[in-house]
Amino acid sequence: LVILKDKRKGELSNDLLTNHVTYLKGLSQQGSLKLCGPFVDDDGAFMVFQSKSVEGVEVLLNNDPFVYEKYYQSYEIKEFLEANDENNWLVKIPQTKGNLID
Repeated sequence: LVILKDKRKGELSNDLLTNHVTYLKGLSQQGSLKLCGPFVDDDGAFMVFQSKSVEGVEVLLNNDPFVYEKYYQSYEIKEFLEANDENNWLVKIPQTKGNLID
């Protein structure tokens, strides 16, 4: 999960938005981007990636026009375990930091 922060208010050009959306479409088509969108309070955005490493997510982020053009001036990456029917909502997976599985 990526949280995009420190948005430059009032500085979104049509070109930047178009380039960002084109990039997102490509990530989605290749299966790297699972979900994304702005927060309704206009104070940032989020992106959910499928990646084997944090470094892989950083590469994807740094190629996003919103990041390399500093429209969002910072971000935070949080790794998480997906809970779902296939893994019984993580019932058998220890939830302490030292026991999380990548």
